[in-house]
Order: sequence, then structure tokens, then C-alpha cells
Amino acid sequence: MLQPVLKSLPCVQRYPGNPVLTSRDVPYDSSLVFNAGVIRWEDGYAVAFRNDYGCSQAGWETGERLTGTNIGLALSSDGIHWNVEPNPVMEVKDEEVQRVYDPRLTVIDGEVYMTFAMDTRHGLRGGIAHTEDLHRYDIISLSVPDNRNMVLFPEKVNGMYLRLERPMPVYSRGGKDRFDIWLSESPDLIHWGRSSLVAGVEDFPFANDKIGPGAPPVRTDKGWLVLTHAVDRDDSRGKNGWEKAWTKRYCAGMMLLDLKDPSNVLGICRKPLLAPEESYETEEGFRTHVIFPTAAIAEADGTLRIYYGASDTVIALAEAKINDLVDACLAGGC
Repeated sequence: MLQPVLKSLPCVQRYPGNPVLTSRDVPYDSSLVFNAGVIRWEDGYAVAFRNDYGCSQAGWETGERLTGTNIGLALSSDGIHWNVEPNPVMEVKDEEVQRVYDPRLTVIDGEVYMTFAMDTRHGLRGGIAHTEDLHRYDIISLSVPDNRNMVLFPEKVNGMYLRLERPMPVYSRGGKDRFDIWLSESPDLIHWGRSSLVAGVEDFPFANDKIGPGAPPVRTDKGWLVLTHAVDRDDSRGKNGWEKAWTKRYCAGMMLLDLKDPSNVLGICRKPLLAPEESYETEEGFRTHVIFPTAAIAEADGTLRIYYGASDTVIALAEAKINDLVDACLAGGC
């Protein structure tokens, strides 16, 4: 069934100079730069980004494929103009592990953690690593397959670490994509359990395929503001990007969770926070019509900076007032 045209919320403004980070900014082999974690670091900002390399669009169309993935690091004084480090900071590839990708950064009690996805010969795993300098990462936890899109809460709740995640059941969800958002807790970031469903695909009116966590939650006076991805599939869609056929559309969504019990949903925005509209989201890139929010930085003036991957190709930035986003979640109900 043909899916409707979707529009971004009017309270959200894209940075007019988008995209803010591309493969052209990377001093080593780079084809696609996207899905990045961003935190405040020292007197500015730091971004850990996914870097796919080894193939151009022209090469892809003649049968070549991307040859690898690593994680790069860039620093910035303003969160807009970035200086990319001369070498990747993380790449894992051996007989079992095929790649590590999609980093998210979270600061908890002054310590920096990165969650990531890991493709292995025996399934897709979600991981957590600790770093002291953003250059060296010690992996402290890996999930069983299949699980990814993990994000950590920036503080303990009721004495426990919390993470949102997107396990990927197939048999138990009808043999197709029907991936939902779950919450798990841990006493030490290593042992995880007491898992509970937070929201299902059916709770987001503009999704019919899957939903999942996007950026680490942001604490507000009224609850945890959580940015999500939300996917609708339309098999009538044709070639969208490098692929012969790309039938999915990714939007950014959001919901508000209770501060003391984040398994309790206070409200879900009934419309997309960001829908693909600009040329770098709809016309240019590896897989177009993809917006994937991966970082949210609360500024002192009440603005939320939203970093997102666009078309699985570049990193872009949008901004909105936190109060407007909270109100949109509460107005939507759950």
C-alpha cells in the first residue's frame, strides 16, 4: 500500500549548512560517514562516527561493494565544524567478527561509554565499551544475537544502569521485521536483565515495519525524552540511492518516559520529529529517505541539538526547543 507523505514537526529547524560531516572531511579511505555518537568533550564536542569505505557509487553500480567499516573520531569547538583525527579509533575484524559500527556515546558519572553494533559469523550483537580518551576502547559487555541500537541512560535510575535496545525477533513476530523498543537494567553495565517492552511498532502511527532507540535519552523536568527511529515499508518504491530497490523510509520519532520508571511511557508524538525532505535526505546518497537520529545534546538555552545520519551517507544537524518536543510527546498521548 502506498504510504503517505510525511512532514517534519514545524518546531524543528535543520542547520542551513547541512550536512555537517561527510566522507570528504575524512583523511583516510572513506565512502560513507553517518550514524554517529556526539558528546560534550573538554571545551567543545566530540563525535564518534561510522565510516564505511572501499567503494564509490559508480563502483557499486558496476558490481563492487564496500570493503570495510571502522569508527572515526572528530573534535569541534562549536559542534558544527569538525576536525577529523588522522586515523580511525576502532576497527575490529577477525575470523568471528566482521565489523563494528553505529557508535553512540554517553557520559555517566563522568565516564564515557560507547554502545555499538557488531556483526559476527554467528549473529548480530550489541556491545558496550568504556574509554578514557576517546581513542582506546575496552569492551565490557556483548549481548547474545540478535540485538542492536542500544543506548544507555546518562544516569542510574533506582541504583541501576539502564539501556534501551532493539532485539530483532523474526519467528515470534510473524517471520518479518516487527522490531520494538525494550528496556533492560544492570548493576554493573556487564550483567543485563529484567527486560521489559517499552513501545511496539504499532504505537507509532507512521511506522509499519520497525522502531528502535536513536539517541541516548535526555533528562527533562517532565521525563526522559527519547529520540527513536521509525520505519515504514512500501514495496512499490523503486530505486532510492545506490540500491536497485530500497523500499523503506526512516523517520525520527520521539517519546517521553517516566523519570522514576522509564518502562512507563508518558507520551508518544503521533507525527515524525524529522521526515526525509531535503535533497541530502531524499535524492543523494547510499540509501535515500533515511533519517536516523543518533545523538541529542541539551544546550544551556533550552535547545536540543539533534545529530542524525542522512541517507546512510552523511551526518546532519537539526535543532528544536526541548519544551516544544516534550509538549509534542504529551499532546500525542500514548
